[in-house]
This record gives sequence, structure tokens and C-alpha cells, in this order.
Amino acid sequence: MVASIAWLGVVPTASRLIGIPIVPFQATGGSHLALSSLRSIIVDTQFADVRDEKGETLIPPTLHDFSEVFAMDLKDALGLELEVSSNSSDADQGAIFLTLGDSGDYLDAAGAPTSEGYTLSVSANGVAVRGASPLGVWWGTRTVLQQAILNQGSLPYGEARDAPGWATRGMMLDAGRHYYPPEFVTEMCAYMSFFKQNTLHLHLSDNFNVVSQYSREFSLQLFARFRPWSDSEAVAGLNKYKNESYTREQFEQIQTACAARGVTILPEIEAPGHALAIVQWKPELGLASDLSLLNISHPETIPTMKAIWAEFLPWFHSKTVHIGADEYTAGAAEYNRFVNEMSAFIAAESGKAMRIWGTFPPRPEYGDDNVHGIVSIQHWAFFEDNPLYDYLAKNYSVLNWTTRTTSYPQSVDIRRTFHGDPATGGLWYPHIFDQKNATNNPASNNSKVLGSVAPLWNDYGQNASVVSEAYYAWREGIPALGDKQWGGDLSESEFASVLNVLHPIIPGQNLERSIPSQSSTIVEYDFKSAAPRTTTEGQTRLDDSSGNSYHASTNCPFTTDGGVGLAISSDCTVTTPLSSKGRDYTLSLELKVDGLTDPTNATLLYGGDSSLMLTPYITLFASGTYYRLNSTVPLGRWVNLSLTVSKPWANHRVVPNWSNLGDDGAREEFLAVLGVLGQFHVWAPVAIEAPLARIGGEDSGWAGQLRGMSLTSEAL
Repeated sequence: MVASIAWLGVVPTASRLIGIPIVPFQATGGSHLALSSLRSIIVDTQFADVRDEKGETLIPPTLHDFSEVFAMDLKDALGLELEVSSNSSDADQGAIFLTLGDSGDYLDAAGAPTSEGYTLSVSANGVAVRGASPLGVWWGTRTVLQQAILNQGSLPYGEARDAPGWATRGMMLDAGRHYYPPEFVTEMCAYMSFFKQNTLHLHLSDNFNVVSQYSREFSLQLFARFRPWSDSEAVAGLNKYKNESYTREQFEQIQTACAARGVTILPEIEAPGHALAIVQWKPELGLASDLSLLNISHPETIPTMKAIWAEFLPWFHSKTVHIGADEYTAGAAEYNRFVNEMSAFIAAESGKAMRIWGTFPPRPEYGDDNVHGIVSIQHWAFFEDNPLYDYLAKNYSVLNWTTRTTSYPQSVDIRRTFHGDPATGGLWYPHIFDQKNATNNPASNNSKVLGSVAPLWNDYGQNASVVSEAYYAWREGIPALGDKQWGGDLSESEFASVLNVLHPIIPGQNLERSIPSQSSTIVEYDFKSAAPRTTTEGQTRLDDSSGNSYHASTNCPFTTDGGVGLAISSDCTVTTPLSSKGRDYTLSLELKVDGLTDPTNATLLYGGDSSLMLTPYITLFASGTYYRLNSTVPLGRWVNLSLTVSKPWANHRVVPNWSNLGDDGAREEFLAVLGVLGQFHVWAPVAIEAPLARIGGEDSGWAGQLRGMSLTSEAL
């Protein structure tokens, strides 16, 4: 039986603010308060240094810390500059007052107090956000931002009392089989936080599938990665790829930046399954029948895993860590012994709790050798367990996860979020493990349901997609799930209309690599023009005629050899104020390549997310992978080289200016080569950000001339 959702504050008779998540709200009149009339953000002095000690992070920000980030967001999203100050009351009109209240006033789905609740009050005097903790206040500021965006800079008069139904709300990113730079991870945290998600589970080690017909030697050469990098002798050789790893300093920066927005990084180091990276380090620990599995009976296996965790536990600022422990097929008794020993070790070493994927659920025949109840379970598949009967009924804590992504190119299937169990009005919630059979679902007030974390796997590995593909897979999925993980009743039609308004103004990130522009023409440089140019300290300004003033600079000389243009070489550069442009775009270059230092390694254009190269084929290099076409740029001839990218595909277009090939030129598509589960390969489309930052330089490897460069926001 599924309990009533009246606790959500969104029963049909209740007022609500449309947002993501939905906010229960009681209006006190038809008026609105314009945020532009406010002068400051006031932090209650008596609570300014308070931290939320009840959440999952061990580095919780103070109330004052959150207020500073809130002030930055108001400026970025709405252009409002409000000074942050401290006071003991909200007596001053014209301010946003941030303070704390009684956590007992805010209850979750199980009826237990939650530190993440808040009350938002809006009147002619100003705005007050009263939280159960500083984190509760932070979620209240997300409501302020969202409602101001949706109401053209104002908030309706009234009061909202809001609290999440479940404590753990978020997503999981498979960084083991695809590397994601620290900057991308922190931008994802900002995106999640805007929709009140509080957990980013980072899967930090994994490998391609090991197939039975593979030889031992071949298996030991398969793709496998362990992402944390340490110079400690205890783990020397475990990680061989420093350039695609996280140092302790980088991981610290990730955790700190995410915590500043209310998001906890939950780390996972996978074992005893999916452990080929560990076996490649110490082959004697591998199970002979499948080298991606650890041989737990080997006397050095558990000591090795304890040594790994001893090295990295001090890095992790979460109260819970994840050891994976799924898809292990070598027997329950040894598996359960491994899990229990690791749980005891991690608790003794760090005081942290431990989580595993649901595997080998408890059975009477295991006796005292079942996985101990202190270990929390992340349900992932019914062929492994039934979370209600195997775990919840036996007093285990369970985190929900159901596969929600489509095949490549991946996306979160939001239809399943809005068309779930009829007992909840067709909506999915974290207590719903089975959307087809309601008898497998606990009541919404079951206190052992921790919440939900939805994953994004990279089974095809690092060659499957560029980094931004993960964002596009989650673009709609994160906010849709965020509403239901919180406990909202947003409908599918409401969701689409609200997201379209909110999305362009989400602060703290630019995952779409958008560039502000007055028109569809973002930038246009014409180097053929004979107009006077300003030169200062050896740099010549190259005017952007688009009207956006994205002026470039260069120390390359102008030449009239074969027509006016810039002479490009390794001795000079053209530098723009831009870095990358995401979907949609058309990037055009008019250039002539006269010579190559290395025909297999020349870079025409550099960007923050990609580079346009000749290898000698026209190539986009992005996320550690070369995406090549079957054509090249002819030497000594002027060509118009265009890159056109639209959702979700990328195309290159070469339009030579010699007449015998015609005006339409040739069109080819950049494709990713996917190794599917170690069995076969397929081709799939891939969209890559436009590189915009630099042309030329000592590492460019080519010489020639450049007449012009343009970028539009249309896929022409």
C-alpha cells in the first residue's frame, strides 16, 4: 500500500509555486515584491557561523558561506548586486534575511525531522528565509532564485514551508570508464544544486567487460582505470594515467566547490567485481575464470583493498563511502566475508559508513555470514534482489536506483518519471522500486528508504562520447528527477514550460558553452579588410563586426601574398576572448595551409573543450579522443572550412573555392567508434564543442594564411 502524498505539501487543495521542485505556498494577497527594490542580504548574527552537522558532508558550509554564494548567484542570474551583512534581526526593510529555526518544524516522508527544510516569507518589508539548518536556508535561496526568474524579478507575497521527502537525492557519474575534468564535475554540482539535489556519486574505477574467450594476456591489456592519483608507495603502480586522474588537491577542490552549493561527493572504489584495474596492478589477485573479479580467498586480496582504502579514505569528506561490490559471481560466502571485513575496516579507520550495490541478499542458509545490517544497500536490478522483501523487510537501509537511461547516445527517460505508479497519480518517487508491480514497493513513509541516486554508465568507455554528452544525457533528467526526489508533484506539461524559462539562467555553470550574442552571428572577423587597425605593444586588435565586441588580438603580420590576410606560423598567434561554443553552431574559417611541420599533428584552432586538427585528416580532438574524417585540407589552396553542429549530431563541411568542385563542396559526419561490451564495434554520431580560443603558436605545426573566421548559433 502506498501512503498518501499529503505530507508533500502538494495535495490538490493546497496552493503551490510552480518551480523545480514544486513549492507548497500560501499567498497573502495579489501583490509581488520586486527584488530590485532590496538593498542587502542580512545574515542573522547568532547563526552566521553555524554549520549543518546532520547532513552527509564532513565539510558543511556556514550560513554566512552560503549567503556569499547566494549573493553571487543573484548577480549572475538576475544582475542584482546585494551586499552581505550581519545583524541580529530583520528589522531593516528592503533586505533578504537569512536565519535558522526549529528543525522539528520540518518533516520528511517518514515523519522524521529533516535539517533541509525551510520557510520562505515574502511581504512588502522584504524576504525572510528561515531554515532548519544552513543547508535548509540554501535550498530556500534556490526557491528565491527560481521564482524571481519565473516572475520577472519579483516574488509573490506569502509563505512557503518546504522540506524534502528523502535525504539522499542525486545522480551517479561513471568516471571510471570515462574521465571527466574537475571543472565539469563542479559545474554538474551547480546544475544539480539548482534543482535541490544534494548527492553526486562518483564511480572512480571500472573496466571494459572481460569476455570468456579472451586470453589472460589480452584481458590484462583491456581498458581499465583507477581515477584517484597518489604518489604514495603503498599504491605505486595502481594508477598509470596521471593526466586523466584526480590528484588529492583536485579532489579536494571538487568536494569543496560542490559542498559550497549543498552537494556532497559520494566516492566509489569498485571491488571485488569490476576490479580489472587492481588486477592489472597485481595479477595474482585476479580470479582465473574472470580477471575483472578479485579472488577473495587469496591471502593478499583483502589486505590490498584495505591498503587502497587506507590511502584514500582521508581524501573523502562524506560520511558514507561506496565499495561497489556488484556483479560478483564467485560465491556468496566469500563475497559476504569481503563486504563485512571492509565495512569493519572502513568504520575503524575513518568512522564512515559503507554502501554496496545489491548483490547476494541475505538468506537463512548464510547464517551469521550475511552482509551486516550496518551496510546500506543501493538497489539496482530485480534480478539481483527484491529491495522490499530482501532488504527493507529485514531492516536494511536501501537507496533506490532503477536504470533510467536509454542506449547511446544516452539520455534519461523522463517519461518514466512522470508516468509511474497510478497510486501516486502516475508519478515516480524514490520509494517506488517497481513501476509495473506495486506490491514490490514500500509505503512512502518507510524510514529505511534513503532516497534515490540515478546513474549514468559509460559501458562503452572513453571513446563513446565527449565529456559534455553526460550533461546532455542529464539535461532534462536531473530537474525531472529532482522534483520527484524532493517530493514534488510537477506534471510533465508544467515541467517542460518551467524548465525552458529557468534553464538559460542557472548560475554557477555554463555546461552548454553558450555565448551571449545580439543576433545569430556571434563573432565575425574579416582579415581581408584594409581598414586601419589599432596596434599596442606588438598586438594588433582584430575587430569583431558582429556587434558583440568579441575583439581578437594578434602578433601575426598581415600579408598581400595571394590576397590580404594574416600570415600564420609557429612564431605568432591569434587570440580571441572566447573558448568554446556548444550546440548549435556553424564555425567557418577561410584559410590556406602552405606547409606542415608534422603532417600527422597540426592544430588549426585551439579551444577549451576541443581542437581542430590535421592528422593529416580533418580531425576534432576532444575528451582524449581523435574523431577523424576521410578528407584533408589541400596544401597551397584557399578553402572555406566549416563545422556545423546541431543536436545531437556533428557535421563538418568543406567548401573549396575552386570552381571545378562546385559550390556545395563535400559533407562528412564526425562519428564515435563504440566498443560494445567487448563484443563488437559500432559507429554513432557525436557532437563536439567548437574550438575558439587560439590560432597559431609554436605548438600549432602549420604555416599559411587566414582571411576570416565566423561563428553563428545556427546549424547552417
